Amino acid sequence: MRIIFSRKGFDSSYGGAPSPIVDGRPVSLPIPGSRGETTTYAELGIGQLVETTTRGRMSRTASCHHDPMFADGLCWFGQVNQAQGHLRNQGVGTGDVFLFFGLFAEPETAERHHRIFAAMTVSCFGSPEEIRMHSSWREPPHAHPHLHGDWEASNTLYHGTASLAQTASPALRLTHPEGPLNRWQIPSWLKRFGLTYHADPARWSGDGTLNSAKRGQEFVCDIGDAEEPRRWLEGIIAEIERD
Repeated sequence: MRIIFSRKGFDSSYGGAPSPIVDGRPVSLPIPGSRGETTTYAELGIGQLVETTTRGRMSRTASCHHDPMFADGLCWFGQVNQAQGHLRNQGVGTGDVFLFFGLFAEPETAERHHRIFAAMTVSCFGSPEEIRMHSSWREPPHAHPHLHGDWEASNTLYHGTASLAQTASPALRLTHPEGPLNRWQIPSWLKRFGLTYHADPARWSGDGTLNSAKRGQEFVCDIGDAEEPRRWLEGIIAEIERD
């Protein structure tokens, strides 16, 4: 089994602000559209939230890249080019688990931090043509950007069961309480098993923290059949699903 820490949503480069925490729940805002997407923030019911978060720099009528997409306990997620090549080279596929994380702001202090906001267990993956032939495939409720338009040959979709965090639980926060942003509090086993893009030993501190890479979308850890990481993952998913 592989665990993939997958960076998604608004940040300083895409959207220009952290995603918000609303009424105690993290709301990951999809990045702005750049490939002819037609779905707008308003159509997703988050138009006002986007305008407030960006202080009017982005309109509710702007198009967005609605990916990953969540509905009815399922997720549809697309990847392409270098990031997809990395997933392919790491052997990511059926049975692996994506932990989606992003940049958020504390509602009271505006402190920026990374946190996990969703999880997906992959049941099928492939090109748009391939994945639609799989028995577990379900059509998404909205026009998914990676199912439409002109994409490179590497365009790949991942589909499976999923859950979105209902609370901004401290257990789902990656950034260490004392910061800075990219100093992550991590489980003890992660250093032993390794994480792609983090091979430099200097990134791993003796105090059990990780200086996480500032660039890169997909960080993969191959845990195999090891019990300790699986128990940690079960706890994270349980925390995501907690009301």
